[in-house]
Amino acid sequence: MTIFNQAFRLNSVKKNNSWMKNICYTLLLTLMLSSCSEYQKALKSEDVATKFKMGTELYDAGKYSKANKLFAQIAPQYRGKPQAEKLMFMYSNSFYEMKDYYLAGYQFERFESQYPKSEKAEEALFLGAKSFYMLSPVYSKEQKETVTAIEKLQMFINKYPDSQYLPEANQLIKELDYKLEKKAFEIAKLYNKIANFESEDYEASMKAFDNFLLDYPGTTFREEAMYYRFDSAYKLGINSIEYKREDRVKTAIKYFNSFQKAYPDSQFMDEAAKMNAELQAAVQTYSLKS
Repeated sequence: MTIFNQAFRLNSVKKNNSWMKNICYTLLLTLMLSSCSEYQKALKSEDVATKFKMGTELYDAGKYSKANKLFAQIAPQYRGKPQAEKLMFMYSNSFYEMKDYYLAGYQFERFESQYPKSEKAEEALFLGAKSFYMLSPVYSKEQKETVTAIEKLQMFINKYPDSQYLPEANQLIKELDYKLEKKAFEIAKLYNKIANFESEDYEASMKAFDNFLLDYPGTTFREEAMYYRFDSAYKLGINSIEYKREDRVKTAIKYFNSFQKAYPDSQFMDEAAKMNAELQAAVQTYSLKS
């Protein structure tokens, strides 16, 4: 009898739990349908105040896509009104939260231009510049957006030098600069790799590394760049036709000396020293001939 009662009670508890779950699901579904219904009504409504209220509530709830659609409908009607400043910042930021960084960048810059005295102006210009940072692709692709992002962030820093966002802005520029360095270094390195004992190829590689070291004097790739520049000069000198070989060999030795002076303990030094020994032997040959 006791076992029967326990089973009966357990079954009752399961039924009650199931019933409560059904009630919760029903209430949740009702609320969702009601919310959707109110949102659809607001979208179709001609009352801009209703759209503004509903849009603000959705924005505060983190439903940026829905809020954005309502803001887009009423933005023209609020132009020049006291609520326009708040509306346009929420509208701009909704694009950012939706990861639509093209429109976010445009709208934030527009907001800062229209409301330069707004307490949100500084934040808007920073987020606008950061939107361009978010658009910057990996280093191996075209870097137009990266250059634009650096320009936008620098403009922000120049305009708000004491901004609370200054440390982050500087860090973002640092990351973008590194990406441009990496891009330029890999292009120069590619010239070195694809060269096939053609003088033009190695001369292009040397020129690319010269330009890279000139453009990025503080680069973290400086050691590698100087080594590969010497490597290109070595291959050009050793494989040159007779009447050009002596001058090119001497140029390669100059590159080695520069590399050795800058990085005497380089990881590439053993290989570089072997190449230099070959170059020195070639120079001795020319000395004996003369």
